[in-house]
Amino acid sequence: MTSAPFAWSPRGWPSERAFATGGPEVWCYTDRFSYLPGETVTLHLASSAPSFEVEVTRDGARPEIVWSRSGVTAERFDTPEDAYAVGCGWPAGLTIDIPESWPSGFYIVTVRADAGADVWEREHFFVVRAPSERRAEMALVLTTSTMLAYNDWGGANHYRGLGDDPHVEGSAPRVSLLRPVARGMIRKPAGAPREANPLTLPMHAPPRYPAYEWARLFGYSRHHADAFWATYERPFAVWAEREGYRFDMLTQQDLHHDPEALAGYRCAVVVGHDEYWSWEMRDTVDAFVDDGGNLCRLGGNFYWQVRFEDDETVQCCYRAPALDPITPAQPQRATTAWEALSLGRPGASTVGLNGMGGTYARYGCAAPRSSGGFTVYRERHWAFAGTDLYYGDVLGAAPTFVAAFEMDGVDYTFRRGLPYPTFEDGAPASLEILAMTPAVRGEEDRFGGRVPLGGPLDEGEDYNSTMTGDIPTWASEMGDRGAGMIGVCMRGAGEIFNGGSTEWPHALEVGDPFCAQVVRNVLDRFGARRP
Repeated sequence: MTSAPFAWSPRGWPSERAFATGGPEVWCYTDRFSYLPGETVTLHLASSAPSFEVEVTRDGARPEIVWSRSGVTAERFDTPEDAYAVGCGWPAGLTIDIPESWPSGFYIVTVRADAGADVWEREHFFVVRAPSERRAEMALVLTTSTMLAYNDWGGANHYRGLGDDPHVEGSAPRVSLLRPVARGMIRKPAGAPREANPLTLPMHAPPRYPAYEWARLFGYSRHHADAFWATYERPFAVWAEREGYRFDMLTQQDLHHDPEALAGYRCAVVVGHDEYWSWEMRDTVDAFVDDGGNLCRLGGNFYWQVRFEDDETVQCCYRAPALDPITPAQPQRATTAWEALSLGRPGASTVGLNGMGGTYARYGCAAPRSSGGFTVYRERHWAFAGTDLYYGDVLGAAPTFVAAFEMDGVDYTFRRGLPYPTFEDGAPASLEILAMTPAVRGEEDRFGGRVPLGGPLDEGEDYNSTMTGDIPTWASEMGDRGAGMIGVCMRGAGEIFNGGSTEWPHALEVGDPFCAQVVRNVLDRFGARRP
């Protein structure tokens, strides 16, 4: 079978830019990602429409329009060619004062203009944080650094977009906060495909990527399903609201800037794809858990360190320490994989598992015919109470696929039918592996280069070749094999549950009763209250 039916490619795919259609367009971004009640949101606007509407919706199980204005105008401002790295530089166009009555939550800013037979719409966002005196028991931390890494608006991101040859592209080590967000990361139609692939390949068939194919057909970013609200946090938030859990919202940048961002909460929750973290973000989480807070991580792919520059408006991730200009002076702040020996801070020391120990399953041709679920080994653990799961059962397999796309694990061994950490990778001494599934580092090319792959194994091998002497022995010896895991451990006075997969929000969205009961067990134990 040839690759002809799959003409899309994850490379050579144009990123969205301002004023490329020739018709009326409106674009916006905010001056920062989060605010307290009483503060002012500044919108930076650029438009080729005579006038347009701005609408603010508090999103969730019951979306509510909380602010709107019609007849807004803005000029058509030029955008730098490298807006992805330096920002758009548009002037302030509109301000919104946040009333004291607005609760913590995720607020979508929609800009809307009449485009003749159609309507032009794009969106941005901001988060309202809760003042310290009225915080809930639970805080949902939004994965804004992973969003920045995948946001290709303006031409590039931390993965691709640079270079004249569309098939050999370079990644941008610097990406700006001050630009619009790629289409599909904040809002998209229900049922849009995910990166986790529910299709099971026939023998010798080329891989399929429904999320790419859908995006190409309907004009969304090729990275719409890689990161952020519409794919990950929103399904969890809707489920949690309907279950009666009360929670506030924060961004990763709040954790970066404010060591007390989690003070007063009993439980911090991170869901979906949280691949990118700064040193300061980890410090805030570590201190919170050490002091008795609990971390519920329903996410996967804890992998890269990032750094912020230019008045904290640019996120940096060079990946190879030799390319990072900060390396000679501060080697521990090099923006590379957390498992690099030179950093001395393995990912599992914060979240119990790490991205290098797991990675892909049911993505393209990465473990494409795996069960899509976690095989249960410690069925009597409190996390499985009330689930009726037995030893050897598979949690969240087809049609849920909770163990898919990107996952985390640790180096492990088996003794008498049970998995145990080897602790060679910095895994906490208290870590228990509750369930597992096979995972691989990347997609093996069995097609002689004729078929484009979304996450080819050679990309990981190329990265490892730049890290000679800095990759831990366990990671080198495991080759392309790994495992996604569910793990529980203690840190200081607090407890950590790590679901080890990006697909927990989807499992809740589709109503998998086993996965939902596990999440209830964790949240209830960790102090998140329901009426």
